[in-house]
Amino acid sequence: MSKVLMKGNEAFAEACLRAGCRFFSGYPITPQSEILEYMSWRMNEVGGQFIQTESEVAGINMAFGAAACGMRALTTSSGPGFSLMQEGISYLCGNDIPAVLADVMRIGSALGDIFQGQGDYWQLTRGGGHGDYRTIVLAPASVQESADLGYIAFDLAEKYRHPVLIASDAAIGQMVEPVVLPEMKEHDIDTYDWAVAPRKSGERHKVVVNTYYGMGADAYFGYLRDKYARMEAEEQRWEAVQTEDAEIVLVAYGISSRVAKSAVRMARREGMKLGLIRPVTLWPFPQKAFDALGAQVKGFLCVEMSILGQMRDDVVLASGGAKPVEVYSEFANVPREERILELAREMLKA
Repeated sequence: MSKVLMKGNEAFAEACLRAGCRFFSGYPITPQSEILEYMSWRMNEVGGQFIQTESEVAGINMAFGAAACGMRALTTSSGPGFSLMQEGISYLCGNDIPAVLADVMRIGSALGDIFQGQGDYWQLTRGGGHGDYRTIVLAPASVQESADLGYIAFDLAEKYRHPVLIASDAAIGQMVEPVVLPEMKEHDIDTYDWAVAPRKSGERHKVVVNTYYGMGADAYFGYLRDKYARMEAEEQRWEAVQTEDAEIVLVAYGISSRVAKSAVRMARREGMKLGLIRPVTLWPFPQKAFDALGAQVKGFLCVEMSILGQMRDDVVLASGGAKPVEVYSEFANVPREERILELAREMLKA
């Protein structure tokens, strides 16, 4: 297929439609509003339903209802809007309902500002709502990957009957790059026997209920534990760049990973053995990528756009805490290759 130039947010929206998404509900907020704007006219062309809601709370709950009926449903937001969705995400998890949600991150805390950032990492990967749950979190680093991950997110959601989150950021969402779009496919709303649907006389009545109530406490304990263990075993995704002999390994995702990859190339030209692990799944975090590293690794450098270095905890856990884990963090600015190299040199000297 031929390539087309598209903005990241729009490529993601188009890929979701091509994956069979036929319901969108959401509220405009920078820097994700292009997704809503694109869906407002394109959804009608493919025969789906688009609703601009009065709030993000309404958006997540309308998507919940559509997904419970078997539709491939999507809602998107950013920053404070994503925070408002947390109870709805918890309910999707508790009821085993598949849906796709995107958070095009901006800086915070609270209302924050419209500048680019990666400060929602903890909320995305730890579960911001009530109870024991995690979600698969996919982090694109290009316009092409925004389309690719949006396309497969619905399959993953239905594989586990679970919501899947897309962790984009303002830079990835707003940039324009060539992209090859996936093929168009339709999703049959009657595919799954759990989906709520009109029934004829004598047919079984279908209801959506918290899975715990249907199973009981003892059975639910094992069910939920095994479900997440399966996700961790089967869904780790990452990109490794020159890690085979790396002495310092950068860890970065999204827009920060693009700068980190450039820093690896610069370091190699001057003889510094720098490598990169780019998590594509922020959860499950790619433990397998760290397990494959050699004994020559002397330390890790997290590169991210958050003041507190939110990914550091996961890198410490994945590396077993045996090597130093440092953080290079920015706030509203994209990290700089020169600063990455400076910090890597300091780590090697130490």
